[in-house]
Amino acid sequence: MLCLTILLLAKDPADVPKIREHLALAMQKSRLESGCLRFDVYHSNTTPQRFVLVEHWASQEAIDAHRTAEAYSTIYKPLVMPLVDREGHPATLLE
Repeated sequence: MLCLTILLLAKDPADVPKIREHLALAMQKSRLESGCLRFDVYHSNTTPQRFVLVEHWASQEAIDAHRTAEAYSTIYKPLVMPLVDREGHPATLLE
């Protein structure tokens, strides 16, 4: 299993509602993808511009497929990424 934690910070506070809407839709679509074990999007209660994505994927192949699927290629990449500063953290779950 591969785990990704993505920290997003909206560049402009005025874009937060739009980002929230896009991320909610991307989350719903990502959860339906083969190899997606978990896909959650959190919106900070203390820093309104902050979003956190927590993703668990069955394999690197599943992540690669996700990056060509609708949620990533038509929502996240073109509609969210230009509006945020992004910090990715790929990780391995300790057992």
